[in-house]
Amino acid sequence: QVQLVESGGGLVQPGGSLRLSCAASESIFRVLNMGWYRQVPGKQRELVAIITSGGIIDYGDSVKGRFTISRDNAKNTVYLQMNSLKPENTAVYYCKVDTTRYAYWGQGTKVTVSS
Repeated sequence: QVQLVESGGGLVQPGGSLRLSCAASESIFRVLNMGWYRQVPGKQRELVAIITSGGIIDYGDSVKGRFTISRDNAKNTVYLQMNSLKPENTAVYYCKVDTTRYAYWGQGTKVTVSS
C-alpha cells in the first residue's frame, strides 16, 4: 500500500517562499504523472503544477514564473518550490501520483500566506 507523505507547509509572509515535499513510502512503478493540486473551501481542487513521465511540465496560469515543480526519482519524491507567495495562494496543497494502475494522493499540507 503506497502512501504519499507531504511536508513543508506552514505560515509565511507575502513575498516569502516555501518548499513542499511529497515522499512515497515505497517505490512507485509505471508512473505517468506527478503533480500538485490545491483547494480552498467552496472551490474545486485545481491543478498547480504537473510533470509527466516524459518530462513535460505545465503550471497553472496564476503560478507561472513563481512556482517550480521538480522530482527526485531515486528518492521517490516530488517537490514544489513556491516563491513570491501571495495571500491568494493560501490553500491546502495535495500531491498526486498517477500510474497505469492507480492514482495516489497525499494527505494535504496547509499553506497560509499572511502578514
